[in-house]
Amino acid sequence: MTTELPHWFKSSYSSNGGACIEVATNLVVTDDVVPVRDSKDPKGPQLALTPQAFAGLVEFAKQAHI
Repeated sequence: MTTELPHWFKSSYSSNGGACIEVATNLVVTDDVVPVRDSKDPKGPQLALTPQAFAGLVEFAKQAHI
């Protein structure tokens, strides 16, 4: 595991009043992990998803968006 810090960002589609997540895709290459956190609580807990699990989360969000 690397000591590289996550570079957090929100989607450009995040104009929904703050109900969004942030991801740090820079760690996929070095650690094979996609950290995810609540953008309203940057010091709160983080999920460490595999790239495949993150892709599933994105697909779920696309399907759930109405």
